[in-house]
Parts: sequence; C-alpha cells; structure tokens
Amino acid sequence: QVQLVESGGGLVQAGGSLRLSCAASGRTFSSYAMGWFRQAPGNERKFVAAISWSGRTTAYADSVKGRFTISRDNAKNTVYLQMNSLKPEDTAVYYCAAGAGWGTVESGYDYWGQGTQVTVSS
Repeated sequence: QVQLVESGGGLVQAGGSLRLSCAASGRTFSSYAMGWFRQAPGNERKFVAAISWSGRTTAYADSVKGRFTISRDNAKNTVYLQMNSLKPEDTAVYYCAAGAGWGTVESGYDYWGQGTQVTVSS
C-alpha cells in the first residue's frame, strides 16, 4: 500500500510559479513510477507528467512541455512538480499517482492522492 499526500497548491497570477509536492508513505516508493494528473471543472482528469522509478525517464503532456518539470527524491519519498509560466488554463485540481508500471494514462496507476487545487488568475 502507498498513501499519497499532495501539497503546494494555491492561487497565483498568470506567469507565476508553483511547486507541488507529493509525499508518499511506504517503503516501496522507489519502486513505483509516479505521475501527475489534473482535472479542471467540468473536464475529465488528464495526464500532466510522469517519472520512472529511477528518475531517469520523464514524460510530459504537450500543453505543459517546457514549462513544468517533474522530479523525485527517493530518499524523501517525495515527487515534485515545478510549474513555471503558469496560465489560467492550468487551473485545476492536481493529483499525484503511483504505479508499478509506466504510462500516461490513469489505468497505469494504482494509488492516488486526494488532490491539491491550483488556481491561476489572469
């Protein structure tokens, strides 16, 4: 079992930055791929970024490529999402997820956090 708790969300102006953190419990964190997804009001949850268990491989949605960076610290059981040049369309609830596999779809992940709200004002 892995429990995930996100933090770092908030209100920021367009062009600003936020860093989300996702703290994981459990001794097997380093064996899981980690992902970030987001869900805007009225929309389905969508892939944002993913990182392999080692941290050597990452993937990003086209909409965030070049602006967001996913990273992880296995010693701290934490995954991060650095978000720069934020846009109003980035407004959503952001979820982190852990999975034994690898991928950009929800079905590849087994554990989910409760989410953290990010609001970008214009």
